[in-house]
Amino acid sequence: MPIQPTMPETSATVRGTVKNDRGFTLLEILVVVFILTLLAAIVAPRIVGRTDDARIAEAKVQIRNFETALKLFKIDNGFYPSTEQGLEALVEKPTVGRIPTKYREGGYLEQGKIPLDPWGNPYVYISPGLHGDYDIICYGADGRSGGEGKDADITSWNIE
Repeated sequence: MPIQPTMPETSATVRGTVKNDRGFTLLEILVVVFILTLLAAIVAPRIVGRTDDARIAEAKVQIRNFETALKLFKIDNGFYPSTEQGLEALVEKPTVGRIPTKYREGGYLEQGKIPLDPWGNPYVYISPGLHGDYDIICYGADGRSGGEGKDADITSWNIE
């Protein structure tokens, strides 16, 4: 089979390709921006609403972690930390009140510190509690007692 020579590109061919390339028109850009804005308006509220649900779930998990650590503290020492000693007794041996004699080296929380609640506020710890040996409270998004929805209190005695 004979080989056919290829046509070298001429400046006319290159110019024709360049001439046919064009950018987006203003109308096309406006349509795309409108569609993206419409999608954002529909999707954004759904994503934002889920953030509060995730924070509430995180607070419940942290309270459960505190409860586990408190139970380990009691197994080792025979009592729960007092209100004065607070949750800090889970990461550092108390120096006030009743001093534990068999305190676990390294504390009882893996993080080595007491985390703030998901909204950046400290948890409230009361021992003895009004609802058991201890009460742990997260005041929700508003950081104040009471409230509804995302502002509702999350408590150790009422976690579902």
